[in-house]
Amino acid sequence: MSTPPKSTDPLHGVTLEKIVTCLAEEYGWAELGRRIPVRCFLFDPSVKSSLTFLRKTPWARAKVEELYLRSLPPAP
Repeated sequence: MSTPPKSTDPLHGVTLEKIVTCLAEEYGWAELGRRIPVRCFLFDPSVKSSLTFLRKTPWARAKVEELYLRSLPPAP
């Protein structure tokens, strides 16, 4: 039996909640709102409101995922 190939997608297994939480901890809501100016980051931000918005808005989710990938340390 061979094992299935490992995914090369750096987002494989990373939940949207984890992404938003990590970015909020890394940058803070104000800086996150400056980098990606969407209402859920600018006005009364929370992980819950952000998840609701990002799950319905593919272009915003793509920007959040892109920022998350850029914030990861470089692979060895």
